[in-house]
Amino acid sequence: MAPPTFLQNPQRVRPILILGVDIISENPKRFAVVSWFNGRLEKKGEFTLYRLIRFIQSKRPDIVAIDSVTELGDDLRKFLRSLPGGTKLVQVTGRPGEQRSLQSLAKEHGIRITDRFDPYEEAKLSALLASKGVGYEVLAFEDEVIIKVTRGRSHGKGGWSQDRYRKRVHNLVRDKVREIEDRLRRADIPFDLEVEEKDYGLAKGEFKVYASREELAGLIKPTRGGDVEVRIQPVERAELGFAPLKGEEAIRERRSIIVGIDPGITVGIAAIDLNGRIVALHSERNMPVGEVFRFISDVGHPVVVATDVNPAPGFVEKIARSFKASLFVPRESLRVEEKNELLRNLGISVDDDHQRDALAAAYKAYLRLKPKLEHVDAKLREAGLTSKAEEVKALVIQGYNLGEAMQRVTLRERPKGEEKPEEKPSIDVGPYIKRIRELERRVEFLERENAELREIIKEQRKTIGRLERRLVDYDEEVRRKVLRERELEAKVKRIEILEKQLREAKAVIERLSRDLVHVKRMNVVEIRGSAVPLKVMNVLSWRELEKLEREIGVKRGDVLFVINPAGAGRAIAEELVEKGIRALITEKPLPEPVREVFREAHLPFFTGDELDVKRVDEFAVVERETLERAIEALLAEWKEEDREREAERLLRLVEEYRIERMKELRRKAEEESKHR
Repeated sequence: MAPPTFLQNPQRVRPILILGVDIISENPKRFAVVSWFNGRLEKKGEFTLYRLIRFIQSKRPDIVAIDSVTELGDDLRKFLRSLPGGTKLVQVTGRPGEQRSLQSLAKEHGIRITDRFDPYEEAKLSALLASKGVGYEVLAFEDEVIIKVTRGRSHGKGGWSQDRYRKRVHNLVRDKVREIEDRLRRADIPFDLEVEEKDYGLAKGEFKVYASREELAGLIKPTRGGDVEVRIQPVERAELGFAPLKGEEAIRERRSIIVGIDPGITVGIAAIDLNGRIVALHSERNMPVGEVFRFISDVGHPVVVATDVNPAPGFVEKIARSFKASLFVPRESLRVEEKNELLRNLGISVDDDHQRDALAAAYKAYLRLKPKLEHVDAKLREAGLTSKAEEVKALVIQGYNLGEAMQRVTLRERPKGEEKPEEKPSIDVGPYIKRIRELERRVEFLERENAELREIIKEQRKTIGRLERRLVDYDEEVRRKVLRERELEAKVKRIEILEKQLREAKAVIERLSRDLVHVKRMNVVEIRGSAVPLKVMNVLSWRELEKLEREIGVKRGDVLFVINPAGAGRAIAEELVEKGIRALITEKPLPEPVREVFREAHLPFFTGDELDVKRVDEFAVVERETLERAIEALLAEWKEEDREREAERLLRLVEEYRIERMKELRRKAEEESKHR
C-alpha cells in the first residue's frame, strides 16, 4: 500500500504547520491569520502584507491556505516569490473556474461553521480544509532552474600578469562547471548545459536544470564576491498553475490518460485513454513548457508520460514530474520502422513526424501496461465495478495493488447513510484475506514479469534479424570505399599540417627580415662614429627587455632609450646594472626606486630633452660628444656628492666619539668622588 501523506494521517509523520489567511480590509491590506499545528488551532492576529510575509518567512509553515488568491491582488506574484522553500500557497476552494464556496466545502467535510462573515472564521476554515488535503497548490515557478557560472570580477587591461590571471579565472570557471555537472549527474537530476570556451577554459557556463528549487537545496549553493560567481534563478511561469494537493483528486475528477511527448523545436503531443483509444494529437513549433502543461491538463490527468528515446530527455522528465506521473522509457530508442508499425496497428495517419513519435511513445507505454489493465478489467467484471474501471486502473498504475484500489473506490462511493457497523464474523478470516492478497500480488508480479520478458525476447529477435541483414549487406565494395575515404582523409590532414607549417615559416622569415634591417641601420650609425645608436624599449618591463634581447641583443656598454619607464621597480634596475649598460635615457622621469639603484651603481641616466635624442619609429640616436660630456659631468657630480657625504660621515663619527668620551670621563669622575 502506498504510504499515507501527512494530510491523511498526521500522527504517523512529522507535525506540520498550516496558516489559514483571510482578508480583513483592502486599503490598506490587512489579513486575519489562524494557525493549525498538528490538530490544534490558534488565532495569530491581524497582519499587514509586509508583516504577514515576515511572519511566514520566520515560521516557515508547510502550507499557507487561502480561499481565493485574488485577495492578494497585484501583490500575488511578490507574495509567491517571498515564500520560503517548502512552503505551499493553497487555494482551498478549487482551481479558477471550478471554485466552490468555503461553506459548502466545510459542510461536505464535516466542519462546523459559526460566523461566516468573520475573517478569522474563514481563515480557520481554510486551514482545516487544507489539513484534510482539500485545495489546489498555486504554482508560480516552473520545475526549472537556471544556474549561471561566470567570472566574479573584470580582468582589466595589462600584460602578462593580467593574461595569467584571466586564464586562471577561466580554468576556475571550467572546474566549477564540471563540479556542478558532476553533482547533478550523481543526484540523477536532468539538465541541459551551454558553455562559452576561452583560453582553454570556460568564460561562462549556463545550466537549464529540470528540477525545483527545493530539489537543489543543499546540492548547489550560490556564491558571489570571489573569482567565480554561481547564480541560481528559478523560472517563473507565464501563467499561474494549480495542482491538486492529493493526486487521487485529479484521478477522480478528470479522465486518466497516457501521454507521449516528442520534444524539440517542434513539440509533438499524443494522448490515449486507458483503453488504448486516441483522445488528442497535436504538434506545434516553439511551444513553451507552460503551454505543453496546459494543453495536457485540458485533455485529462496523465498517469503515465512516455518518450520514444532512451535515455529520456530532460523536457519529458520535467513534464512527468510536474504531473506526478510515472515515466515510461523504452529499453532502447524506437526505430522508425517500429514506430510506423505501431501506427499501422492503430490504423491512423498523422500530420508530421513529431505526432508520429509522440503517438508511438504513448502506444508503446500502453502495450507495456496492457496485460495489467486487462487483468484489472477481468477482476472488476467479476466484482461488478466496471463503471469505475478507469479510476481503479489509474490507481493501480500509480502503485496501489488491485485490492487496495477497489477498496478506495467503493468506500468513496458508499453514501454515509448506508454505513452500518459490520457484524462480527464467527470465524477469523483475517489470515485468509491476508494470504489471498499476498497471492494476488504474487500473480500480478509474475504476470508483469512474464509480459516484460516476452517483450524483451521479441525486441532481441528483431535486433538479431536486423544485425544479420546488415552483415549480408556489408560486402567487399563497402570496405574498399571505407579504405579510400580513410586514405583521402589522411592526405587532407597532411596537407593542412604542411600549409600551417609553411605559414609559420613565412611569418618567422618576415620578422627576421625586419630585425636584420633594423640591426644594419644601427651598425651603419655606429661605424660612422658621429652618433651613438640607442636600443629602444617602449616600457621598462621584463617582457620588453626579453623581447629586446631576443631581437637585437643587449650587451655591455649599450645605451638604452625607454619611452615610458613608469611602473618599473628595483629588480629590473638591478638587472640592467648587472648587464653593464653604459647609460639609460628616458622620455619621462624614472621612478624613485630605479633612480636609487642607478645612483648607487653610478649608472648615468638622463631624459631625452637633456641630450636632444633624435628618434624615428623604433630607431633613435644621440650625438656621441653630447652623450660623453653629459656622462662625464654627471659622474663628476656624483663623485663630488660622494666625497661630501663621506666627509659628513667622518665628522659625524668624530662627534659621536667625542660625546661618548665625555660620558666616560664624567662617569669615572663620579666613581672617584664616591671612593673618597
